[in-house]
Amino acid sequence: MSDLRVASRYVKSLLGLAVEQGVVEEVHKDMLLFTKTCRENRNFTMMLRSPVIRHENKQAILQKLFKGKVNKLTLAIIDIITKKNREPILPAIALEFHNAYNVYKGIGKAYLKTTIPADKELIKVMETISKKLSGKSNVELETSVDDSLIGGFILNVGDRQIDASIKSKLKALSLKFDENYFIKKT
Repeated sequence: MSDLRVASRYVKSLLGLAVEQGVVEEVHKDMLLFTKTCRENRNFTMMLRSPVIRHENKQAILQKLFKGKVNKLTLAIIDIITKKNREPILPAIALEFHNAYNVYKGIGKAYLKTTIPADKELIKVMETISKKLSGKSNVELETSVDDSLIGGFILNVGDRQIDASIKSKLKALSLKFDENYFIKKT
């Protein structure tokens, strides 16, 4: 079974327990902290995946890092997963929990690609457009920089895409030039 499928099962249970105990926001912050730790520290992620490091040692490291900093429920799920020798899926659980949290809270997801880093004003405008396209009152906008666009932007909201990049306009123009209206087609 893939890590994502296994992670989604744990996330479903974790979200259910968090809702039941009224600690959804705290557990979400904990999962964001775990994701941030994995992104910023490659050695930490490699330690979780290492078959050489004993599970007891991994559990001790996780306890030292997160005990007293995260909710009891978060620490319990980390402990359960480590006891089952499945700590390599902890990063996937943290990411998947964020997605499940967004679904639970009705938060839409949007992706913006620009040629230069987006400023606050542009982000605000794109969030407004994303809210209208998704029909959701809250939207989480993820931005990235792509130099190949030459100029403009690409906004993805759900299954919709607004491509206002110069690269796509040049490509469309190139296709127009390839059409020859003076030669009769047979």
